Amino acid sequence: MPQHLLFEEDGAFKAGTVLSGTDAAYQVELPSGKRSKVKNSNVLLRFEQPAPAQLLAVAQRDAEAIELDFLWECAPQDEFAFDDLAREYHGHPPTPVEAAAILLRLHSAPVYFHRKGRGRYRPAPPEILRAALAAVERKRQQQERMDAFAADLVAGHAPETIERQAIALLTRPDRNSVEFKALEQAASQLRMSPLHVLLSRGAIASPLRWHLDSFFATLFPRGIGFAADLPPAGAHEPLPLADVAAFSIDDSTTTEIDDAFSLQQRDGRTIVGIHIAAPAAAIGRDHPLDAVARSRMSTLYAPGLKVTMLPPHWIDAYSLAAGREVPVLSLYVEVDAVSGTTLSFETRLERVRIAANLRHDQLDALVTPEQIAADELASAGVPFGDELAFLWRVANTLLAERERVRGKPEPLGRIDYTIEVDSAGGELVPDAHVTVRTRRRGAPLDLIVAELMILANSHWGGWLAQEKRVGIYRSQSLSRVGGRPTGKVRMSTTPAPHDGMGVAHYAWSSSPLRRYVDLLNQRQLISIVTGEAPPYQFNDAEVFAVVSAFDVVYSAYAAFQTSMERYWSLRWLKQEHITRIGATVLKEDLLRIDGLPFVTRLPAIPVLPRGQRVELEVLGTDEIALTLEARLHHVLTTAAAEEELDTEEDIEENEQSQGFQPAAIPVEMPAETPAANAEQPARDESNRPSGVAP
Repeated sequence: MPQHLLFEEDGAFKAGTVLSGTDAAYQVELPSGKRSKVKNSNVLLRFEQPAPAQLLAVAQRDAEAIELDFLWECAPQDEFAFDDLAREYHGHPPTPVEAAAILLRLHSAPVYFHRKGRGRYRPAPPEILRAALAAVERKRQQQERMDAFAADLVAGHAPETIERQAIALLTRPDRNSVEFKALEQAASQLRMSPLHVLLSRGAIASPLRWHLDSFFATLFPRGIGFAADLPPAGAHEPLPLADVAAFSIDDSTTTEIDDAFSLQQRDGRTIVGIHIAAPAAAIGRDHPLDAVARSRMSTLYAPGLKVTMLPPHWIDAYSLAAGREVPVLSLYVEVDAVSGTTLSFETRLERVRIAANLRHDQLDALVTPEQIAADELASAGVPFGDELAFLWRVANTLLAERERVRGKPEPLGRIDYTIEVDSAGGELVPDAHVTVRTRRRGAPLDLIVAELMILANSHWGGWLAQEKRVGIYRSQSLSRVGGRPTGKVRMSTTPAPHDGMGVAHYAWSSSPLRRYVDLLNQRQLISIVTGEAPPYQFNDAEVFAVVSAFDVVYSAYAAFQTSMERYWSLRWLKQEHITRIGATVLKEDLLRIDGLPFVTRLPAIPVLPRGQRVELEVLGTDEIALTLEARLHHVLTTAAAEEELDTEEDIEENEQSQGFQPAAIPVEMPAETPAANAEQPARDESNRPSGVAP
């Protein structure tokens, strides 16, 4: 009769008929007809009956009927061969099928039997077996839970445990958890992304909640509130009261008022006062609140919400609110009354009385170049009209000097957008009413604030360098590629020119209530005023850490604000039932939508010149991806004015911040030109971020 072999090959048991053989190996034909060379050492069983295919089929069936617990009890405590156990188990020399069944059963139960060689095993010790069986049972139960969770999701219902962890499953997933595996399984079955599964099942209430909750879960994992045990505000050394009446210029929604101005005559000299809130007078490097401010790095702004860097009671104590005497770091600038040029500077740590908080939204229409030229501000009822008129002339002088250094004029015709969201009840909801407001850059009040802030930050940056105090600077060195500036704004501890702004030094120091870099720099400036040792020395590791961390956090905040502006822009389109809307070509297929802080790509658009006006047909919006689906309706005969167009730097910033760059490219600090960022009358230095609620 033909001889058959049961052997192991590639980790599997196979059976076949011997065609030929030597002392070292056999030529075997498998039931499939395939022939294989089998080493003698791999052979486990030699038999004549039954046929190889029948042996494996019957042995597999019989193996499944063998009770593992009983087999484990029957097995020797030491290492054994499978055929020896088969003889002990059956009580007689085993048939080929009986021996093969024992082999298959042993091999299928690594929890009970540890393999020690081909055909040789050893029973697991009792304590190890108990632990392994418990683990197997846990895994079985987890699999059952996972299958049940996945079935619920596929059926249209989110289990409570998945709903409770919905945001974390996407932002900080434990990929070994039952909930995450169930979500992945359901998403695969439904051919949807995990985010869309959770949204469609109500585990995440809306795209708005996704944008908000995912950001806060990532950047504020412990919540946005402040600890209840923070020290009370206002503990600092007594400061002299300045003999000036200061006024601020902000929007009505601004609550962190950290800059104000004054104008006075001293011995025939004209003195402009720039007064900056001075929380650093109380919040030193080792103050308990310093760690809080440093962990946040900046106040976060987005339409309808604000998360402050400092607790409300500290902001209230140091904000330059009307009718109060507050600590400030003042920069007094002597200017030529005729030309408006600066003559000398003096810095003081003091208190000032805030006489008024002027508001852009109430005065912009009254304070115009025409009204100033006609000397009609006072007759129009504008508070501090004479002072504003003089400061506007000073601001124009400062602007002209910067433009001379920069070698080109500032684009002052651009429009800033503010999105206001009605968050009645204190919580943002998707159907909240959206209002979009605009303000043209370069208006007198804008220009006053921007230029005086630039003056303060550039002078104090130079003063830190002159007094050999370490500070955090912003610099930009312009190189020319294709005829345009390409230098990036850098933040470092090394003083260097900011060519994009046309100043020799620039150190953020004018917003210490809402930016940690400004708070740190203010501490260094105060040390110069008081003659004390500076809190930070050169090569201080903490300063370098602040520079690095601030870049990351500030970029994340800016990206979030841009995302929320895009979200509420899309909601505004729905709210207003917009089906057609104008747009301006920025370059190639990149367009800015009229009346909104929204830039989009339109891949199918024909080649059109920069500034060309077009009308788009709105086809739909995606509130998750924050994209607009549109097509070209027709090309208009008009073009945007050059001063209304984004600069090349602005376009690059839009491409980065609004998601038009490859994901692998790291996000840089926004390309900072005075026309586009904090140093111009925009949301940063003037403390007027988009849509901030009071």
